[in-house]
Amino acid sequence: MKYFQHESAIVDEGAQIGEGSRVWHFVHVCGGARIGTGVSLGQNVFVGNKVVIGNNCKIQNNVSVYDNVTLEDGVFCGPSMVFTNVYNPRSLVERKDQYRDTQVKRGATLGANCTVVCGVTIGEFAFVGAGAVINKDVPAYALMVGVPARQIGWMSEFGEQLELPLEGRASAHCTHTGALYVLSGRNLSKESAE
Repeated sequence: MKYFQHESAIVDEGAQIGEGSRVWHFVHVCGGARIGTGVSLGQNVFVGNKVVIGNNCKIQNNVSVYDNVTLEDGVFCGPSMVFTNVYNPRSLVERKDQYRDTQVKRGATLGANCTVVCGVTIGEFAFVGAGAVINKDVPAYALMVGVPARQIGWMSEFGEQLELPLEGRASAHCTHTGALYVLSGRNLSKESAE
């Protein structure tokens, strides 16, 4: 085995888990899951059959990653944050054929206790604050807070808020890395590092 699995964890036959990953206490990984290298699955994490988790993701305690969720490389899922996969669930109505895809792009952070309603895409290096409820697509680098979540700023790849307006034409440097971020309309892009 090229990954660590705690003795209390259950990894169903067929699951793919990459080298250097860590599967901690009371985790359950279903047989169809595909998990990259260097991933950490904290205590009491559940990973469904139709889930893809990229390299170097960190899934903190008590997170269920349900079917039709894709996490690209470097995604952080804070403690007890929530994914859904059915938009209008009912116990008495079977809707397994109505799962909506949720995609979390490279480097995004999903804060503790936030909820991601199914069917959305969260952009690269976006930052969702603790307790926020995401019910629509999130732009790359956006800082989102509240219920329902609204954008209040922009974040660098390092994880620091940038001094930029929400829209227009402007630029700012990350104080930690020197990288230049350029805002054009409502789209932010990383241009360079000094």
